[in-house]
Amino acid sequence: MNANTKPIKYDYDLIIVGAGPAGMTAAIYAQRASLKTVIIEKELVGGKMTKTSEVENYPGIDFIMGQELALKMQEQVEKLKVEFIYDEVVKITDGLKHLSKTIKLLSGKTITAKAVIIATGCVEKRIAVPGEDEYYGKGVSYCGVCDGFLYKNKIITVVGGGYAACEESLFLTRMTNNLNLIHRSEKFRADDITLKKVKNNSNIQLHLNWEVKEIIGDKELDKVVAVKLFNSKTKEIKEMKTDALFPYIGSVPITGFVKDLGICDKDGYILVDDICQTKIPGLFAAGDVIKKKLRQIVTATNDGAIAAQYIINYIDNIN
Repeated sequence: MNANTKPIKYDYDLIIVGAGPAGMTAAIYAQRASLKTVIIEKELVGGKMTKTSEVENYPGIDFIMGQELALKMQEQVEKLKVEFIYDEVVKITDGLKHLSKTIKLLSGKTITAKAVIIATGCVEKRIAVPGEDEYYGKGVSYCGVCDGFLYKNKIITVVGGGYAACEESLFLTRMTNNLNLIHRSEKFRADDITLKKVKNNSNIQLHLNWEVKEIIGDKELDKVVAVKLFNSKTKEIKEMKTDALFPYIGSVPITGFVKDLGICDKDGYILVDDICQTKIPGLFAAGDVIKKKLRQIVTATNDGAIAAQYIINYIDNIN
């Protein structure tokens, strides 16, 4: 910093926006490196882990409930004396020569740091039909990699016509030879190679021009048992048995508060380099909110560790 420049008053070394696995991992690495760190979270600590019933693919843990894993991460962060602020970020401002970042909160408060990690994640698009919320985690899931094993040798139904729906359908045939792929059109948005694999897979039954109108559950067993479908061409209505429903109609990243910074792609996902830094020095992003292929708890923790480690180096160079 130039000797004639007025020193910047920082509230923190690092502000982390979002308390999911990416944000909490970043906090662990940063706080252990003696960075004054704060996590800002507008909802529940743990992110989508709190809505995940069972986690069986996290290294070192054979089986754990999502809420329990979230709590364990939170306890570890709190033992390191990381501060939490429960508020919503409405704007991030980049300071002169990128030497500071100012966060404006919904409460009206502003705080300043040397670096920021955005780890706000994304939310899956819902079908928005009766039964979807009621049977979430009880047959309705938005992650085949996470929950597909729970429905081994059962009837699985996937909804969607894009790349994700096709890829997840192919993946889920590892669990069952009875998979239904429901798509409201005859045209798919997946690439030709992936679509050919789907059409040639004898374990996948295509249901084209059908739309899900209701998810039907057994209230006593508290689980999904069928879906009600509507055919847009024939106007036919029918019920189809299923044990699980995986909607793959897209997701929405939580990035509205940075839309003016020019760091997102056309879908709203944040673009980062191999150290999880955006095009703005000192502004990093990690987890499901960034543009990438696989969104899992383990990949989120990976991003958080990388971002924090390089922020340590970044801050050392601006001091």
